[in-house]
Amino acid sequence: MSELEGKPVPAFDMPTADGDRVSDGALKGRPYVLYFYPKADTPGCTTEGKDFSSLMDDFAAAGARVIGVSKDTVKKLSNFKAKHDLTVTLAADEDESVCAAFGTWVEKSMYGRTYMGIERATFLIDAQGVIRHQWPRVKVKGHAEEVLQAVRSL
Repeated sequence: MSELEGKPVPAFDMPTADGDRVSDGALKGRPYVLYFYPKADTPGCTTEGKDFSSLMDDFAAAGARVIGVSKDTVKKLSNFKAKHDLTVTLAADEDESVCAAFGTWVEKSMYGRTYMGIERATFLIDAQGVIRHQWPRVKVKGHAEEVLQAVRSL
């Protein structure tokens, strides 16, 4: 994963599970968190979504939005959000272009097989659209709380 801290956020515009769109331009003016996760409705991704959702009031109080990004379809994200009562915004990067721009679309391996997939990573972007912190190869346990502390320190 490339080092993006201190650089302007790569441009993006994605459809969301709520039928809206989310883009870097629309988010400018307040801080936000982009977290990339491999696949909706898998154990780690569900836990991560629930952890961020449970802290949404705290993120809002700190003035920040939280957006989860995967290459799942909008329909799958909508079902995932409803099934687990997630309150974060979930965005669909079906062509992996946003993942590629953030360096999270990487070669992975499992059981001796290599394939392309999303590396779990999180980015904190300030109100001016500059990446202030990045967490590569995220471990889910305690991560949402760590990101909230970083948002509060902006």
